[in-house]
Amino acid sequence: MQYSVGVEYSLHCLVYLIDIPPDSSIGIKELSTFQGVSETYLSKMFGKLSKAGIVSSVPGTKGGYRLAKDPADITFFDVVEAIEGSKPIFQCKNIKEKGYFYRNSEQPNLNTRADDCTSCHSFCSINNVMLEAEEKMREYLRSKTLFWLNEELDSVLPKKLREETRLFFRKNK
Repeated sequence: MQYSVGVEYSLHCLVYLIDIPPDSSIGIKELSTFQGVSETYLSKMFGKLSKAGIVSSVPGTKGGYRLAKDPADITFFDVVEAIEGSKPIFQCKNIKEKGYFYRNSEQPNLNTRADDCTSCHSFCSINNVMLEAEEKMREYLRSKTLFWLNEELDSVLPKKLREETRLFFRKNK
């Protein structure tokens, strides 16, 4: 299991958008220069973030992006889902429909979604474990917000580094 680097770039860039004034924005060019990534790639990521309602675009020559909602309301999971999509990581292929791993359909199975194992009459224990693990990871990612990340960076990074980063975006606007 591996998330694309787009998740990492997105989270980094979103933190930079936290400190800008409400009537301001940061351009893709500035973000890509600071991150050392192509404008085209970052534009694709921000298109996905915009579609998910995480950022909003500001048109014009001085345009760019800004957060569409409060940083406390944007979770890591929101970003992962915007960039990677909502498809489950583990996808049961029902390879052993009549094997040992299936439970009788009369047994309770709260972790199986309606779209899993739709062709079988019983539920796979392997699928249940994988879906439960995935849900625990999602819960954890939902517990971490951009606000939390910003506070964390303020506490672990040197103040000078944080100020230099903020200054970079103010000067390059």
